[in-house]
Amino acid sequence: MDATEKVLQAMQSAGKPLKAGEIAEQAGMDKKEVDKAMKVLKTEGMIVSPKRCFWEPKK
Repeated sequence: MDATEKVLQAMQSAGKPLKAGEIAEQAGMDKKEVDKAMKVLKTEGMIVSPKRCFWEPKK
């Protein structure tokens, strides 16, 4: 499982919008890794931000 999959899985299991730091904690990853993965997910349109600094999977 690569970083983007781990990030998506952490977001889905939380069931609510999360900050990058919270995602890193849940996924057991370094925050820098999470930031890189989130950048890819944003570019692909797989995650959205319902409010500033919080992210969730696109429905």
